[in-house]
Amino acid sequence: MTTRELEDLLRRLAPRVLAALVRRYDHFETAEDAVQEALLTAATRWPAEGLPDRPDAWLIRVASRNLIDQLRSEQAGRRREQAVAALSPPADEPAHEDDTLTLLALCCHPSLTPPSQIALTLRAVGGLTTEEIAHAFLVPEATMAQRISRAKQRIRATGARFDTPPDADRLRAVLHVLYLVFNEGYTTTSGPDLVRADLTREAIRLTRSLLPQCDELAGEVTGLLALMLFTEARRPARTRADGTLVPLAEQDRTRWRREPIAEATALITRALADHPVGPYQLQAAIAAVHAEAERAGDTDWPQVVALYQLLERLDPNPMVTLNHAVAVAMAQGPEAGLALLAPVADRLARHHRLHAVRAHLLELTGDRAAALAGYRTAARLTTSLPEQHYLNARADRLTDR
Repeated sequence: MTTRELEDLLRRLAPRVLAALVRRYDHFETAEDAVQEALLTAATRWPAEGLPDRPDAWLIRVASRNLIDQLRSEQAGRRREQAVAALSPPADEPAHEDDTLTLLALCCHPSLTPPSQIALTLRAVGGLTTEEIAHAFLVPEATMAQRISRAKQRIRATGARFDTPPDADRLRAVLHVLYLVFNEGYTTTSGPDLVRADLTREAIRLTRSLLPQCDELAGEVTGLLALMLFTEARRPARTRADGTLVPLAEQDRTRWRREPIAEATALITRALADHPVGPYQLQAAIAAVHAEAERAGDTDWPQVVALYQLLERLDPNPMVTLNHAVAVAMAQGPEAGLALLAPVADRLARHHRLHAVRAHLLELTGDRAAALAGYRTAARLTTSLPEQHYLNARADRLTDR
């Protein structure tokens, strides 16, 4: 087994092992530390000793011993000592795949802020180290460690328990967190890199793991996975050799990866046929329309507009309106698109995407001065260096004419 294969195996097993410990001992924070120690032990011993017959049971047993030792070292008073003495590591107990969903729901507890939900999900369920998560969000490792620690303490303070799988509302929160993780990986909000492939891969893996477990929202889980696969398929064409951004309309579509597109197409086709329509399915359907077009000029923009109209009714928000405006501009002209931006202008006044979209549509109308000002404003507001370079390049192109 190669080092990469071992890392992938441990990352897949980590949430299942953690879920088994939390279900058995109900000490989330201590269990998470114990599992990390067990993973480190496995990474050291398995290459030399060989893979156990049941890797998940091996990890549960070692992590349980770590947890019990930790609890014993922290015991205070005779009562705690007696309670801990009654604990014992389980026999070779296999991990339960279904527990991953319950663990995800615990990490997405409503008492946590979205940044804390994302950080805790990546740490406890995704298996990323604190250092990796801190690097992804461009904060010091100590800051991220404090954020994760506070999230665990908050869950403990609320009395949240690891019991039944989440209801539909909690599952929607889980899907939203996975959606945010993917988006942060696909277009990082700050820093020198446009894409963090480790985050997009992890979001896809975790979403895929939910497919067999979510009967109530199966259509939306399937839609979210399809959306991620469609989007990830474009990644090879999304940047030039020097790392500069290539917008969708200018991408070399022969570089789009066909295998994930084929899988995503099958997923969204089945989801729309078998389940009530939801926001993630509609976003995946829009992505499917783009994937069907061999060239940007072949895009069925009226169909995209119709899908955005449905999406705005189901999930109205300013970002949907921005994308809807672009689709309307392509189907009906830039003036029609600009008219759709007015209702969200105040809410998104400090967001670079509003100014970038408006500048693009103004450029299409021939208003070069207003477009130039819009691109410059958008470039100032974004904290992503690749997006900043792209927007300034669009502005420079207008001044060179």
